[in-house]
Amino acid sequence: MKTTGANSASGRPHPAVLTDFDDTAAAQNVAEMLLYQFGAPDWQDVRQRFRDGEINLKEYQEIAFRDIRADRATMQSYVKDHANLRPFFTELWSFCQANGIPMAVVSQGLDFYIEALLERSGMSRVPIYAVDTEFIAGKISYRYNHAYPGNESQGNSKGFVVESFQERGCYVFFAGDGQSDLEAARVADVTYAHRTLADLCDAESIPFQPFRDFGGMLLAVKRYTEIGSNGTGGAAGREEAGLEEAGRNTEL
Repeated sequence: MKTTGANSASGRPHPAVLTDFDDTAAAQNVAEMLLYQFGAPDWQDVRQRFRDGEINLKEYQEIAFRDIRADRATMQSYVKDHANLRPFFTELWSFCQANGIPMAVVSQGLDFYIEALLERSGMSRVPIYAVDTEFIAGKISYRYNHAYPGNESQGNSKGFVVESFQERGCYVFFAGDGQSDLEAARVADVTYAHRTLADLCDAESIPFQPFRDFGGMLLAVKRYTEIGSNGTGGAAGREEAGLEEAGRNTEL
């Protein structure tokens, strides 16, 4: 779905910013960092089964982390020492906070490592839509609280989260990099894509903007907000035309 309703004094939908985590908000694939460091020797075989389509992402993640050789605190400490947020994430969060714009991380990854990097970066207040975990007797249990009703076997759905914001009247800016982001890209109002997601968007003729860091997304959200404050005539109208251009495919 695309947002069509309006919920502000300007008659424009209120913006919301949603971003994937691994290889998007985080400059690294944090899940794989942990598996390389603490995973069982055969975890890459499990990853290949996922890449070959034998198992889905939910199954891959649960199997790969099943024999992880570290506890929650150890893995969180490792993330804080070795992972980084992508440039301009902090600035985008600050702008959203200052202007009452919802912003959240939407991931099929595990909450504890996302929380660790955000906490290390001083942004523990960023909402997280991810797989909720609990460590019990050395094992990890999982809860999927953001799945499409009736499709829980696939785990959390980023498309479901995007649509939940749109149903509240938000115009959603979404950033992602992989296969699991495709369903979100199909329904988001503006998509920023890189790596595999950019190729998938091209294949389905889904409009997107190239993503390297959050600088372009920050500029687009600022422009959208300024247009809402100033109306759509004159210079603001030309800025809106620029936003429409943001929905067209661009070479990476």
